[in-house]
Amino acid sequence: MGLGPRSAHKARRQFQGAGRRGHAARGSGRSPPGRNGCPRLPAAAAARAEQAPEALPHLSPEALGYFRRALSALKVAPDAAEERDLMVRNILKEVEDQALALATNRTGSEMLQELLGFSPLKPLCRVWAALRPNLRFVACHRCGVHVLQSALLQLPRLLRSPAEAEEEEEEEEEEEEDGKHGPLQTLEELVLGLAAEVSDDFLFFCGDTHGSFVVRTLLQVLGGTLLESERARTRGSQSSETQRTSARECKPTDFEVPKTFLNCLQDLSACFLKDIAVFITDKISSFCLQVALQILHHRLPQHCAHLCDAVVNYLSSRNSSASGSPLLLFLRDQTSSRLLEQVLLVLDPARLQRLFEDHFQGQLHSLAAHPIANFPLQRLLDAVTSPELLSLVFEELSPALEAVLAQGHPGVVVALVEACRRVGAHQAQVLQLLLEAFHCAEPSSRQVACAPLFASLLSYEVYYELAEEEGAVPAEHQVEMATTRALREVTVLGSLLLQHLLYFSNPGLVLRSLSALTGPQLLALAQSPAGSHVFDAILTSPSVTHKQRRRVLKTLKGHYVPLACSRHGSRVLDAIWSGATLGARKEIAAELGEQNQELIQDAFGHHVARNVALTTFLKRRETWEQQQSAVAKRRRALNSILED
Repeated sequence: MGLGPRSAHKARRQFQGAGRRGHAARGSGRSPPGRNGCPRLPAAAAARAEQAPEALPHLSPEALGYFRRALSALKVAPDAAEERDLMVRNILKEVEDQALALATNRTGSEMLQELLGFSPLKPLCRVWAALRPNLRFVACHRCGVHVLQSALLQLPRLLRSPAEAEEEEEEEEEEEEDGKHGPLQTLEELVLGLAAEVSDDFLFFCGDTHGSFVVRTLLQVLGGTLLESERARTRGSQSSETQRTSARECKPTDFEVPKTFLNCLQDLSACFLKDIAVFITDKISSFCLQVALQILHHRLPQHCAHLCDAVVNYLSSRNSSASGSPLLLFLRDQTSSRLLEQVLLVLDPARLQRLFEDHFQGQLHSLAAHPIANFPLQRLLDAVTSPELLSLVFEELSPALEAVLAQGHPGVVVALVEACRRVGAHQAQVLQLLLEAFHCAEPSSRQVACAPLFASLLSYEVYYELAEEEGAVPAEHQVEMATTRALREVTVLGSLLLQHLLYFSNPGLVLRSLSALTGPQLLALAQSPAGSHVFDAILTSPSVTHKQRRRVLKTLKGHYVPLACSRHGSRVLDAIWSGATLGARKEIAAELGEQNQELIQDAFGHHVARNVALTTFLKRRETWEQQQSAVAKRRRALNSILED
């Protein structure tokens, strides 16, 4: 295997989590984007300054105080729709005159964003119309950009209620005739107007730090698809690993849009083709192309495929790298690799197979070892859906699993295991390779320790702090040593690895290992932020039988109270309770009832006590049993309906 013979030095191996991408880039020796024939953002666009209005309006402290008080009053206003609606209209009428001043003031911008969340259709259109003469300045302003984003994100809510829009038009027809900004444009016209202005200077908006946010939100609105990964990005900074995970697992929220929006989306997608080199190599502009690929994949697959072909063809035409395909150079670049990750996720199976054969095949070992290129490799594995392609990847990558883990890139291994789970192939082989990589395949007695090793991403010798001589025969597993040792810290990727293995067609070995854990060890797993999700797989995997599930969970008996009083453990106990039989529920309730006061006084325990109806159990046992029997009948009826 990849690490060679065992020794006291080599065996002491910890498989670290994947390094942060930005840190890996430092000192890597790569030239910045724009070299090696990769053009930068044109100087004219990059040097264009934000054009501020000739006289930027100033927001007085009195006006700011008024809007702050108005927003506070709105938040505590009665729930009656008419009263709240009237308050919003009155406040936003005052906003119209000072829209630009509010939007470009930090505090004012935050208040205006909240107000737009309450706004009916016409008041929002008036505020938008008031900002339109200075649209470029607002879109590229560090505060104003969030106001435009907030206005765009109201479209799903406002487009869902055409009846209300017609009613507003009838009620406010007279007001429109006397409008300060001329005839009021519809929301559709305002969005299309913004898209036209963005299209006229597309490269500038996409390359601007703040303007690119408007472009990305506009693309989502035109496509009628809001991406969770983009909404999370606007809420605050996240770690690079979190952003990659959310992007991969993002669940779009769809809403109906006019046909004109989709036509406009097609036109904007064509703008990327005019300067494809900039969108591939410029960091800020690249984000816009990544979002466009996700939206087009969801709404206009043919246009998405056309864009993907343009990206791959451009990169393939650059100067060849010493190691083979020209694409390999860009897989190792921080900006281009992120774009290629998205390309891999949206390619159709035929194009993905062709891309692998032309550029990836024969290079997987070097890509898996690279601090940046291992991420596009993970996305390739995420995109695999055919047994044929998986076999090609598995044959090349599987001999290097231990080396990949030792290099600190366990995400590649987790992605390969997930692909085996998803496609339903090579499951037994990858499990055997994992046992060998973690040094618990031989002797066979060590296999029962695989679950805590996988969860902590530690080899057997490191986990149990053993020092073996080079060439020595591996020692047998010592059960007493294992039961007296506390569970090591569970990593996120280790938890994911266990979850995927539990969804294999035969998860017996992992389940036997989990059953061998002591009560305190299993309790520590359930109380861990990452480890608690392993129980979700135990409880929901169709491969885990009722008997196997009960064998694992019975170890928690006697530990229900500390489980209930834990932030993550209480969630595990709720999940166990939801699927428990009436007999199992009696056992859980009886054990919790012995320390009822402690539960009630605990921040998490009192929620569990309420969910279990512990007071009823202790005082009116027959009533409790009747209630639980009724719940069980409803659950069985629902399950039978779902199965049919």
